[in-house]
Amino acid sequence: MQLGVNVPNFGPGTDPGVLRDWARVTEGLGYDLLMVSDHVVITPDVAERYPEPFHEPFTTLSWLAGVTTRVRLGTTVLILPYRHPLLVARMAANLDRLSEGRLVLGVGVGWARQEFDALGVPFAERGRLTDECLATLRDAWRTDAREGGSIPVWVGGHSAAALRRAARFGDAWHPLRLSLARMGEILADHALPGFAPRISLRLTGTPVDDPERPAGVGTVEQILDDLERLRLLGADTVVLDPCQGDPEETLRPHAAWRALAEVADRWRTAS
Repeated sequence: MQLGVNVPNFGPGTDPGVLRDWARVTEGLGYDLLMVSDHVVITPDVAERYPEPFHEPFTTLSWLAGVTTRVRLGTTVLILPYRHPLLVARMAANLDRLSEGRLVLGVGVGWARQEFDALGVPFAERGRLTDECLATLRDAWRTDAREGGSIPVWVGGHSAAALRRAARFGDAWHPLRLSLARMGEILADHALPGFAPRISLRLTGTPVDDPERPAGVGTVEQILDDLERLRLLGADTVVLDPCQGDPEETLRPHAAWRALAEVADRWRTAS
């Protein structure tokens, strides 16, 4: 099982130098995948969680492709209705080619109604538009096998529609911060093409005894146990998300880097 990192590409601490350092730390620690998020217009509903600057993911990953050599690069998740599907197909294929086949395209339908309004995209149609975009991507890449044919597509969400979407179009289901129990239930009830979850990463000095403890939160021993349980559920890749909801933390990335270093070292030892 491979491990990835969700790198913050938003907030006051994400200047080009810090983003470069995030990429080098992620690759240097031996992680297999670096992922970033997506928003286009920082409307008030977006800014509450993800304040500016917010670096557009294709641009950011192109920048980081040039300062890395091995780590895969991905989106967690690209909001498909925000862009014309043929533009997404071309941008993804170009990035995959320029990075020598390192792109993972995680996709989702989106949630920020004000951002949809600003872009002139009907919020109520976002599911249908996502399905149409995925079909167009597959058709475009199939037409020209050189363009994007090998890009893995991970489909986010856990609604019934999202699970149907993952089964129909995806190479993996990519749930974000679901509990281990809920992920296990869904995997038992649905035939999905693959499993690549994103979980929290928050190290604590003492065990977290809360029965509702999210995966990835607790002592390093608890987090390693979470990773092992995900491996047994069939996860091919697990993405660790050190962002705890406070954008000011982007000004102090070293705490996240230390947590990532400890987990990477213990995971290698345990494996």
